[in-house]
Parts: sequence; structure tokens; C-alpha cells
Amino acid sequence: MTARPLAVRRRTFEDTGVVSEMNITPLIDVLLVLLVMMILTIPILNHKVPVDLPQPGKGDPMKTIVHRVDLSAAGTLAYDGVPIPDAALPARLAAFMKEDNAQLQIAAEPHARYDRFDRTLATIRRAGVTRLGFVGNDRFAKFGDLR
Repeated sequence: MTARPLAVRRRTFEDTGVVSEMNITPLIDVLLVLLVMMILTIPILNHKVPVDLPQPGKGDPMKTIVHRVDLSAAGTLAYDGVPIPDAALPARLAAFMKEDNAQLQIAAEPHARYDRFDRTLATIRRAGVTRLGFVGNDRFAKFGDLR
């Protein structure tokens, strides 16, 4: 058997012909990108964070009694300016909860340990306190203000 050489045929312009159809591949790519962007952004737009806004309280708001819990840099607690042990705080908070027109404020010295502050907040939360304010954050009032 003898091997025959394969005939190589050259393509010419006449053989290929002109394609008169529109190439829609880029259009499909753009549509898929838009679809993916919509899938990613729609859950973000529908995300809501529930916030309990303060409701009008009983009595005159001008006669609000303010109690204050202070946390020193050494980790000691004071309730209305009187130093107290940690074990006495839940009893003081229980008495606070019985007052209708009272507000609790907590202030921590700048060098107080965060762990100690966190434990104090946990005690306040376990007592069921909802009327709580943070004192001493005025140094952060202009944080992020680019004016």
C-alpha cells in the first residue's frame, strides 16, 4: 500500500461567506453580570435592623430621677457616688426597677478595663434595665465628622 498525500484545500474569502447574524454573546454576558449584581444587592436593600425606640413614660419627664453607676480605672463600682461591692449591684438595680420615672447612667473612666465594663453591663442587662444611658462619650461626638 502506498500512502497518498492528503489534499490540502485553502480557504478563500468566497468559501467563508459573510455572516449576516448579530453576535449576541457580549449582550448575554452583560445581562448575566446585571443579574448577578441584582441577586447580590436585593437582600441588602431588604435587610432591616429592629430598634426599640423610647416610648413616652409615665409622669413628668422633667422629674426624672437619674441614678449613676461609675466604674473606676481600678475596677471599683460606685452607685450614686457611693462605692459598692459587685454583689450589691443587683439589689440596687432591683430597687431602681421599681421606680417609674428613673434613668440609669453608666460612666467608665477612660482607663477602665473593657472586660470589667462588659461584666457590669451584663449585670445591668440581667436585672432587666431598659432605661440606660452612657456618660462620657461626648469626646466621640465629632468622630467621623468631615466638615
